[in-house]
Amino acid sequence: MPVIDVQVHPFERNHPGRPWSGPSHGLESASGDEMVAAMHSVGVDGDQGSCPAARTTKGITTRMTSAARSTPAAARNREPILLVLRDYLPRSARVLEIASGMGEHAVWFSSALPELTWQPTDRDPEALRSIAAWRNSTNLPNLLPPLPLDAAADTWPVARADAVVAINMVHIAPWTATQGLIAGAARVLTQGGLLFLYGPFREGGVHTGVGNAAFDADLRARDPSWGIRDLDEIAALASRLGFMTPERIAMPANNLSVLFRRH
Repeated sequence: MPVIDVQVHPFERNHPGRPWSGPSHGLESASGDEMVAAMHSVGVDGDQGSCPAARTTKGITTRMTSAARSTPAAARNREPILLVLRDYLPRSARVLEIASGMGEHAVWFSSALPELTWQPTDRDPEALRSIAAWRNSTNLPNLLPPLPLDAAADTWPVARADAVVAINMVHIAPWTATQGLIAGAARVLTQGGLLFLYGPFREGGVHTGVGNAAFDADLRARDPSWGIRDLDEIAALASRLGFMTPERIAMPANNLSVLFRRH
């Protein structure tokens, strides 16, 4: 469903010192309070930047959802990931997504795979608000309300799932989060269930590209507990917790899709 994203900005009265000084084709000036009042006059909640109810014109949604955030990475990788998920996820599966982020993947995959039930989660309150806003704006029946979930926790709010999906998570979280992710997946997955990981990995201790090495250094500079993980270490941990040898699929930009099956 298309969404119109509208931004409004206060502006001062036209004068020669403005870099775009010239004839005005609209208001001479507008303060923030004046713009909020104008939005209220047409039914838009200007204080929150959202419309209380969706309005459509010829199929175009005019809701303003300031809480729904987006990331460039999600737009770039969602289609290649979808092609893998479409081939490997069982039909009518209940999918538990860990670290859903802003919620764009959850919306994209649940829309493209309507036979699935998609459960998004995240530990960050802002991410949960964004997921909820995306869900409210799309009204997808198979996309469940987001749940707070810390991958490293000993208990999760979901007891059973056919698949667990974690996209771009393990390299931007402490190793304890990866340990918790695999342990949690072992608890909730049914026999033969799928654990799907996506992102950059080292293999045999070696980065798969020069860009990944630089990215790894940047991650560790930002947080010493972050960093691109070695796939052999992840596979060894998964094996100890009841998973089979993973299948590895090369993806664009030196990323991998890694698929573990539960014994």
